[in-house]
Amino acid sequence: MKSFSYARALRAAMIGAAMTGSVTVARADIKDYEFQLIDQTVKKGDAVISVRLVHKPDGKPVPDAVIFATRLDMAPDGMQEMATKIAPMPSTEPGVYKFKATLTMAGGWQLSLGAKVQGETGTIENKLVLKATP
Repeated sequence: MKSFSYARALRAAMIGAAMTGSVTVARADIKDYEFQLIDQTVKKGDAVISVRLVHKPDGKPVPDAVIFATRLDMAPDGMQEMATKIAPMPSTEPGVYKFKATLTMAGGWQLSLGAKVQGETGTIENKLVLKATP
């Protein structure tokens, strides 16, 4: 009878430890993710801008992020009010996100992105600077 109670107590302790261990699994910090420009320069006019979302600790691309905020303006050249529309495009590479925009002037352009990564709390926010050439 005593061994039966001991076995039940041991089983309950193991279940409790397993549940506690699964609850305290460390998740990645949202700061461990970043967008990176694939091309630093693009031609003025109709352009396709490609960025890669990576998990910085291992360098792996992050597919299926939900990008909900985009802005493209000439802030690097002191003209924040000079903004242009930007539209998402399909991509065939995992972790690569493409956008179509019309760059009306040569010079510095800032791409501001906001995104959510599935399974993570918080928002990734990056500002990337690219150059439009004539």
